Amino acid sequence: MNDIEDLATFITSLRGADEAVLKKLRLHVADTLGAWIAATGTEEGRALIAYREHLKRITGTSSPLDDIALHCALTRSSEVDDIHIGSMITAGSVVIPAALCMVTGFQGCDPRGLTSAILAGYEAMIRMGRTIRGPEVLFRGIWASYFAAPFGAAAVAARLFNLNTQQTAHALAHALTMSAPSVGGHETASTARWWLFGQAVRKGVSAALAAQAGFTADVGIMRSRLLPEVFGIEPDLAAMAGAQDQPLALSEVSFKPWCAARQTMAATQAFREVLAGGLSPDRITAIEAFVVPLHLKMIDQGIHRGDRGSYFKSLPYQMAIAALQPQSRFDVGPSEELLTGPVMDFMKRVTVKADQNLMGPYPREWRARIVVETVDGQREHAVAAVPGDPSRPMPASELESKFNRLAAAAGLQAVERLWSVGLGLLDAIAEPHAVDPFSLPPAANSF
Repeated sequence: MNDIEDLATFITSLRGADEAVLKKLRLHVADTLGAWIAATGTEEGRALIAYREHLKRITGTSSPLDDIALHCALTRSSEVDDIHIGSMITAGSVVIPAALCMVTGFQGCDPRGLTSAILAGYEAMIRMGRTIRGPEVLFRGIWASYFAAPFGAAAVAARLFNLNTQQTAHALAHALTMSAPSVGGHETASTARWWLFGQAVRKGVSAALAAQAGFTADVGIMRSRLLPEVFGIEPDLAAMAGAQDQPLALSEVSFKPWCAARQTMAATQAFREVLAGGLSPDRITAIEAFVVPLHLKMIDQGIHRGDRGSYFKSLPYQMAIAALQPQSRFDVGPSEELLTGPVMDFMKRVTVKADQNLMGPYPREWRARIVVETVDGQREHAVAAVPGDPSRPMPASELESKFNRLAAAAGLQAVERLWSVGLGLLDAIAEPHAVDPFSLPPAANSF
């Protein structure tokens, strides 16, 4: 057996989970539903929904594959979905919407296998991220989650369609051949970045359908020259095969505590903790933020009007709103009205520097430290984990509060009820007359 066949054996043999895993998974499903809802209120989200409506008008049909692409693209575009930092993989935005769409949109999917399918999808995507060394290749222009999206979606579909081990291996190999490294640079509100992400997921489901129909693939492709010669990646094949005694990958997945690039969060959290100690922002004269060297170029930038992503990736901006507009950290569509004089002035006080000493536990931990200069003296603080990381879990009440803020900002009513709906989706979908989970929230931009 080779690496893909080992993973295929794991996927086909996976049956349910213990109550601790189920409890965590229910939280991830509800949190992912919140990310999806939040994205419907952004300009990019509205563009994705309009594209889906355009397809319906010109084809006269409604394809579940197109629905999968839409819902996954929306969820990932929110920038508030979960993440496995050791692999740089945002799996929840792929495997949860794809699985929910499949069990409600395709005949032949067994809803009783929903939990196993989602767990298999997390496992496949995260193993792929580890195999290609996602945290390192990102800074060469390879977006690990985009690369792994077809692979994760194929794993979900293979499990839901009850493919056998050989068919599952072919589905995974098909998906890998359809992986792409990047979507290029996109800095406009009409960016195709998220549309392309949805299409990557769509390809993964198609890969499983092709395997089900009898199409075969090179199941030894992981050991071919594809990754090293085409993508310049020397794969860690042991990471793909996994170990028999290792915990499920879901156990290492983090929730995002607010809306931002995860690379900015350790330094921002350190600053929030300093502020919580009683420091008034108007006493601050300068801040030095020391970050993992690989992250420096990405997060040491300003804001570009019309480029929503720049808000999330700018550490100076994230620190400025932590000081002056703390409630806006939940805004998935940051308003340019926030770019007031005080915010822009505060950003100028922040200097971002690389610190090689922070690399020790990387990529397992993304550490940061800050030095805050005030009129009264200097304060230093370091953070190794942020709220939502497995080593620093967020209570369910805080996740619910985050969900309610996101849903309310998207214009929804009765948001408390929707959190309960999200927590119960895994169990509800298994019922014989389950409803489409994506028709549950009365979104402002329904479709």
